[in-house]
Amino acid sequence: MAVKERLTIQKKTILEYLKNTKSHPDGDSVYLEVKKQIPTISKGTVYRILNQLQEKGEIQAITLDKTHFDGDTSLHAHFICENCGKIYDIYLNDNDIKQIKQKIKVDKINKIQILIYGKCNQC
Repeated sequence: MAVKERLTIQKKTILEYLKNTKSHPDGDSVYLEVKKQIPTISKGTVYRILNQLQEKGEIQAITLDKTHFDGDTSLHAHFICENCGKIYDIYLNDNDIKQIKQKIKVDKINKIQILIYGKCNQC
């Protein structure tokens, strides 16, 4: 029987922060934000928890110059502005997913990591 990992206050706080932000923060930004709620948390603990959450598929990692984290694990792509560095979610509809499956000849897609680069409308 598998041992169920407990949900610590640190892990819960990090996961809630990532699920409720669209900013795709890097690890240092997650640390600074979580430290406001848990002043005693260490940077090492934050990074260890981020790695655990990513390995379990509870968050996504977007590796650029730094690794950024996304609490949204739905099937979606990301647009990265080459000017300001902001990361935007690009949500795929059922037809998009169907077309991707047909192109690569698979029945099921578990995860998508598509990075699209350009200049955002804000720049």
